Amino acid sequence: MTTALITGATAGIGAAFARRLAGDGHSVVLVARDEKRLREQATELHDRHGIEAEVLRADLATEEGIAAVEARLADPKRPVDLLVNNAGFGNKGEYLDVPMADELAMLKVHCEAVLRLTTAAVRGMRERRRGAVVNVASVAAFVPRGTYGASKAWVVQFTQGAARDLAGSGVRLMALCPGFVRTEFHQRAGMGTDNIPGWLWLDADKLVDAAMKDLARGRSLSVPDPRYKALVGAVKLAPRGMLGGLTSRTGRKYGPR
Repeated sequence: MTTALITGATAGIGAAFARRLAGDGHSVVLVARDEKRLREQATELHDRHGIEAEVLRADLATEEGIAAVEARLADPKRPVDLLVNNAGFGNKGEYLDVPMADELAMLKVHCEAVLRLTTAAVRGMRERRRGAVVNVASVAAFVPRGTYGASKAWVVQFTQGAARDLAGSGVRLMALCPGFVRTEFHQRAGMGTDNIPGWLWLDADKLVDAAMKDLARGRSLSVPDPRYKALVGAVKLAPRGMLGGLTSRTGRKYGPR
């Protein structure tokens, strides 16, 4: 039986990955900050699917949290075959409105943790000549939109570059770029969502199904919905100056309030 480790596993996309992977027969290691929710989730997945569900409480905005997950991923006696780096958050406010400590915490979770956890997992995977990493980014990676978009752009570039370096090793890396998903993300950040058109919303379980198909196809980048594929294509063709103004206005309309 293979093992998958999912960060940010108790809600949203992370919880959808946990449900899908447990349903496919994988043992899971569930990582998040809330131990009570982790244990409830682990019990539910074990009872429903008969798999082993391990709990690892860790705050990836801290050195101790990252180190704890690194150690679990590097344990040769308990190999992890699939890593899903999903933990992440948004900050309420525009540049200079957000406290520097919050911006740095975002970079630690979105960039440093992704780099360190991917590296800890991939070293063993390369020796075993099998394994995969899914790094959850965002369509925000393709537009100039503050620290969040910049951090997700880093995730995409890092993942695709590492995927090229590991070609032929048996290890697959993929950046997953969803759009608006029905999760706790916006609520936790204090962001308003009333003005977001209904057609932009994605279902987390369907998103994960599409992502797993793209991973099986060997893709290093997954934009898992035709609507967002079209939007990303349009963004790549738009002049950067016009795009910057558009994303700024969109952020004020759909983003933090």
